[in-house]
Formats: sequence, C-alpha cells, structure tokens
Amino acid sequence: MQPRTYGMLLVLTATIIWSTAGLFVRGLDLDIWTVLGWRSLFGGLTLAIIVFAKQRISAVPGRVPFYFYPLFGLMAAISMYGYVGALKLTTVANVLAIYATVPFVAAGISYVWLKEAISRRVLIASLIAFVGVLIVAGFGARPEDVAGNALAFLMTVTFSILLVAARRYPALRLAPVNALGAGFCVLLCLPLMSHTLPSFSEILILAAFGSTTSGIAYLLFMTGGRYIPSGEAGLIGLLDVVLGPLWVWLAFSETPSTATIAGAAIILVAVAWYLWSGLRQPREPRRTLKSV
Repeated sequence: MQPRTYGMLLVLTATIIWSTAGLFVRGLDLDIWTVLGWRSLFGGLTLAIIVFAKQRISAVPGRVPFYFYPLFGLMAAISMYGYVGALKLTTVANVLAIYATVPFVAAGISYVWLKEAISRRVLIASLIAFVGVLIVAGFGARPEDVAGNALAFLMTVTFSILLVAARRYPALRLAPVNALGAGFCVLLCLPLMSHTLPSFSEILILAAFGSTTSGIAYLLFMTGGRYIPSGEAGLIGLLDVVLGPLWVWLAFSETPSTATIAGAAIILVAVAWYLWSGLRQPREPRRTLKSV
C-alpha cells in the first residue's frame, strides 16, 4: 500500500470514529457531569497508554517549560467539557457546524499570537463561514440551544489555541496534554457527577465513548497526518460535519432544522473552498511528525 493511501485511510477512519460522538451522548440517559466524568476517565486512561507506548518516539529538539503541560491541559479540559456539554444542550448539527470554523479561528489566534499575516483567501472564507455560524446559532430559539452554541464556540476557541500552541512550541507533546486535560475533567466532575455507579451497559458505552473518540481516533489522525498534507487531512476531517448529524438522524430521528442545514452548507462550502484552493498552491516540504 502506498504511504499516501495508508495515511488517507487512517485519517478517514479517525474522522468516522469522531463522528460517532453524538450517538454516544444521545444513547446515554445520564447527566452531563456523569457523562463527562466517565468519558474523561476512559479517555485519559487510553491516552496514558498511548503516552507510554510512544516513548520510543523522540520529541522535536528543544524543550518547553514544565508548566505548559498543566496550562494547555486546562485548555484541553475546557475543550472537552464544551464539546460534551454542547452535545447535551443543542443538536449535533449545531455543534459540528460551529466546530467547522476551527481553521479560521486558529488563523485569527495565529495573527494575534504569532503575528502571522492572514491571507486573502483565509479572510474571504472566514467571512463566508461566519455568515453560516450566524445562521446556525442565530436561529436557536430555545434557551438551551443558545447555551449549547456558546459551549460549542468555547470548545472551538480552546481547541484552536491548542492547535496554534502546537505550532508555536514544536517540542510540546500533545498526547500528555490531552491526558492531563482528561484528568482535570475527572477532578472537575467528581463532586458534581452522580455517585451511583452506572449500569453495566452504560459503563460499556462510556468506555467505548472515551477510549475511541478521545484516544484511538486521536492516535489514528496524528499518525495518518504524517503521510498526507495537513490541508488534505483537514479536508477529510470535514466529513465529521456531515456524518455526525447523519448518524444521529438515522439512529434517533433528530432532524436538523432548515436554518441549521443552510448554515452548515455555507460553512462546508467556505471550508472546502479554502482547503481546495490551498491544495492548488505549491506545497511546502512535508514535515515529519516527531511526537504526539
């Protein structure tokens, strides 16, 4: 199998796994703190195993201050909370549509933090995607939709900060950061989650939810990203925006509103155009991922 094909298959598999998050959340009749606490526990354990298993991979030359790990781990924890919380308070389509603006939010953060100029095509795509976000979020009539959209945006911002931090500090290992984030989530949820042990079937769902969407998918996406351009990996990852609502619609008959469908379509067009136009430009020399 060609390396590029191998990388595409890994990224595609990771994206499909990520897209099932809404199914897990909808399939659990538990409060948000209990879902998040158990999901973080199983996700953290999986990531801890990944950290120990990848010890043979050396980090990029250079070091980062030790306090960066709890700092960015806290960012990861906020992102995890925002994701699960948003899925509990609003539709999967709303969450994924807002999350699809990650490339543009990250570009804005890079401009402020790293002083990186924003290209014309990024600016155009950002403005188009912002229109889609306004349509998706602005038509949430229920109060819980507004809260869910706000959490989805908080998750998007914190995740974008982590993406920019990974570029700013190449020696920062992302698997330990996410493992710490999961640990912080567990500590945060302990006093608030139900102290009644979930049923055996719910434990199985929570274990699958945490280990797959937080652990296995993360490893597959990062590994596959070594073999294909990052723009191509991002383009494949956009399937999450389409597949996530599709699974929930098929399993639970949760039909997205017309406004959500219209807004999501605008965002998809903006992101697809941005990535497609980027692939047409001369490619930079591929960088090998040194650490996770």
